[in-house]
Amino acid sequence: MPVLIDGERVPKHLSKKIGSRSRHGAQGKKPQAEHIRIALINNMPDAALEDTEAQFFDLLESAAGALPVSLKLYSLPNLPRSGAGQRRLQDFYFDTQDLLNSRFDGIIMTGTEPCQSNLRDEPFWPILTEVLEWAERSTSSAILSCLAAHASVLHSDGIPRHRLADKQFGVFQYQTSPGHQLIDGTAEAIQIPHSRWNEVRTDALTESGYEVLTQSAGAGVDLFVKKKRDSLFLHFQGHPEYGLRTLLKEYRRDIKRYLRHERETYPTMPHGYFDSQAVKVLSDFQGAAMASRSEGTMSKFHEAAVAGTVQSTWHTPANIVYRNWLGYLAARKTETPVRSSKPPVVRAINSRRKGRSTTKLRHAG
Repeated sequence: MPVLIDGERVPKHLSKKIGSRSRHGAQGKKPQAEHIRIALINNMPDAALEDTEAQFFDLLESAAGALPVSLKLYSLPNLPRSGAGQRRLQDFYFDTQDLLNSRFDGIIMTGTEPCQSNLRDEPFWPILTEVLEWAERSTSSAILSCLAAHASVLHSDGIPRHRLADKQFGVFQYQTSPGHQLIDGTAEAIQIPHSRWNEVRTDALTESGYEVLTQSAGAGVDLFVKKKRDSLFLHFQGHPEYGLRTLLKEYRRDIKRYLRHERETYPTMPHGYFDSQAVKVLSDFQGAAMASRSEGTMSKFHEAAVAGTVQSTWHTPANIVYRNWLGYLAARKTETPVRSSKPPVVRAINSRRKGRSTTKLRHAG
C-alpha cells in the first residue's frame, strides 16, 4: 500500500517516488480514518534533510504491505539552519504547534548533531522534552533515533549518555532477545548501521525498566523499549533506516572535514561495510590524504570504485521491525477511541519464532 504524504505540498523527490499517484492527487490530501498516521520529526542537519525523508519514506513503504499509512513532516525549532534549510522547512514541513495540537498513531523522531556536551544545554531541549511528554499522551508508539533516544532516557529517567573513545561507525552484528512482538520474525543475529559518538549502557537501562531487544558484546545496545504512559517508546542507538550508501557519504564528509582541518584525526573507516578490495582502495587514499592534507586531495577519492561493492545486510531486519511496529499501531487503532487515564493492561500471548518463545503485546480494555 503506498504511503501518503499528509499536507498541501510534497517534496519533489518524494513526489517522484509516488509517481502516478501525484497526478491523481493522492498525496497532499487529508488521510482517511483508516490510515495509520505517523509524524516524522526530522531534525537532521540541512544537508541530510532530503536523504532522511527518503530513507524513512522508503522504509515505511516497504514495511507497510497492505496497511494504508500517511506521513506528515515536522522539525524542531531552535536547530541551526541555513537560509535554504529554513525555506525547505517553510515549504514542506509543519510547525510544532500543529504537532502538539494533534494526535498521531505513531511518531518517528531523528537526532541531530549536538553542539553541547550536556543535552540539557542545547537550545532545542525545552521543545524536545515537550514533544516527548506530548508523545506519551498522544501517540500509541514513538520511535526515537540516536540523539533523540538519548534525550528521551535522560529526560524521563535521568540516564546519562557516555562519550565513546572513537566513533561507533559502520555495520555491526546484534543478537536479538526472544520474546517481543517487535522483533518477531527476525533472525537471532541481525546487522544494524551505527554512526554515533555516545552511548547509553545496558545496566542503566534495565535498572530503569527498559527492555533491551538487540545487543552486541562489542557494540553495546541498539534497540530498547519501554511503555511510557499510553505510548510504547522504541529507542534505536543505530540507524536501521539508512540507505545503501549513507555510511559512505558520512565517511566522505568526515574525510573532507579532516582535509579542511575541521577535525584533527583521520576518520575511522566504517566497520563491516566495505569488502577487502574497497578497504585496500580506501587505505591507499588515506595514506595520500595524510601525506597531503588539503581539500584538493579529494579529487583522488575513488568513490565509484568502492560504492559498487557495498551490500545491504540490514534492510531485511529493518523491514521486519518496522512491519511489526506498523502492525502494533494498527492493532491499537482498532481499540475503543475512549481511553481511560490509566495505561491499558498488557497481556502476553505466546507464539513461536524459529523455535523460540515470543511474547506478543496485546491491549486488554
